[in-house]
Amino acid sequence: MSKPASPNIETRLFIGNKYKEAKQSEKITVINPFDQSIVTGAVSCAGPDDVDDAVEAAFAAAKGWAKTRPSERARLMLRLADLVEENSEELAALETMAMGAPLWITKHGATSMAEWFRYYAGWANKLPGETFLDPAEGTCKLSTYEPFGVCAGIAAWNGSLMFVGWKVAPAIAAGNTFVFKCSEKSPLGVLALGKLVIEAGFPPGVINFISGGAEAGHALASHMKIGKISFTGSSAAGRKVQVAAANSNLKQCSLELGGKSAAIVFEDAQLDNALDAMSMGFLVNSTQVCAATTRLLIHENIAETFVESLRSRFESIVLGDPKAPTSFMGPLVDKIQFDRVNGIIENGAKEPGVQVVTGGPSSKTKSGGFFVTPTIFLNPSTESTMWRDEIFGPVLCVRTFKDEDEAIELANDSKYGLGGSIYTSDISRALRVGAELKTGTVSINQGVIPDYCIPFGGWKESGTGREGGKAGIMAYLQSKTISVKLL
Repeated sequence: MSKPASPNIETRLFIGNKYKEAKQSEKITVINPFDQSIVTGAVSCAGPDDVDDAVEAAFAAAKGWAKTRPSERARLMLRLADLVEENSEELAALETMAMGAPLWITKHGATSMAEWFRYYAGWANKLPGETFLDPAEGTCKLSTYEPFGVCAGIAAWNGSLMFVGWKVAPAIAAGNTFVFKCSEKSPLGVLALGKLVIEAGFPPGVINFISGGAEAGHALASHMKIGKISFTGSSAAGRKVQVAAANSNLKQCSLELGGKSAAIVFEDAQLDNALDAMSMGFLVNSTQVCAATTRLLIHENIAETFVESLRSRFESIVLGDPKAPTSFMGPLVDKIQFDRVNGIIENGAKEPGVQVVTGGPSSKTKSGGFFVTPTIFLNPSTESTMWRDEIFGPVLCVRTFKDEDEAIELANDSKYGLGGSIYTSDISRALRVGAELKTGTVSINQGVIPDYCIPFGGWKESGTGREGGKAGIMAYLQSKTISVKLL
């Protein structure tokens, strides 16, 4: 018999400003990755009928929400942002129980969501249009931007609350209504947001939250009444979303997918800054971060010293109970992820010519948690799995380079193109090399850090579309051209 939910844990779907059980009997069990205890076995698992209900609620609200004054949309968004901040500790605790990140990370996810809502609230009454007057021809041509109607989002488990900000905020600011599906691995924080949506005063159906697995995701991606869908997750799953979208109503897709980003450290870099970024910065959220620079390229003249300093910093990282303030790293999200990452480490350590600088295969801690020791591999083959594939765990692969051209070639030799970092004191070099990197984001003297005010997204197999900045809200609008003959 599954474990019931704690009285303060919401497990039902949030549709049309009401909490309701899923129509199908299947339930999602949430297991705490710190000790494998069952948090709850009662989370509703949405099926196609539940997706239909959520879309119908959003569809019913779409016309009224699109006609709502932008200032009113902004007011409600700002109110929700305040409520999320006020409840950030509760939301963080729910996220930590489900996916194992330390509380300081999950609280940042909640406050980040609030920041995105505030930013896009400011855009609600500033959406552009263009006018082209041709007196000689006697015409006036107008270009306007209008909402799609119903939009949807499918999020990964590594930052659920943050992804609500990325996807829901720009969509509703633009006048769309929204159905957001959280990952079945981390549903608790998102489902708790429903009560805050009601308290903020949103009309029923404007924001809807559902939990579920691949079946629910497919139902959203293929739904005929959804005009735009945004997905964050693996490249393999993103392909399925795009295929389902194309096979249904050719809905617009934004896909923020996997990454295998490279960091390039030149010999003139400020080494302490680079070391901080490639140790504590790299290991945030146990490196379950799509934009993590998991391939480190170091100039050969400083490689030995840099790697030794990096080893020391990796070994000083505190792994432990994610509720403890002293813990910097928690466990990986679940056994599937633990086994996958551990398997890559085990196989990588056997490769000829590879040096395990620190770390290596892990076993569960005394708590039974899915902890993986931060690991550094030196000189892996550029054709190896650990060098070419996304690992989504605390594994850093290091190689050296002789000059700029070699560094650029190594960095670009990837099917992914999400981000890249350059560490140097020479700004001309930074801009020159940055112009050559085939990635959606280039960071100089820092890690790849998405922000609400700038576009974020990938090249190549890291996806299409952008989230953040003006581009993020324009992605939830479609253009209309109006031509007027002046009589």
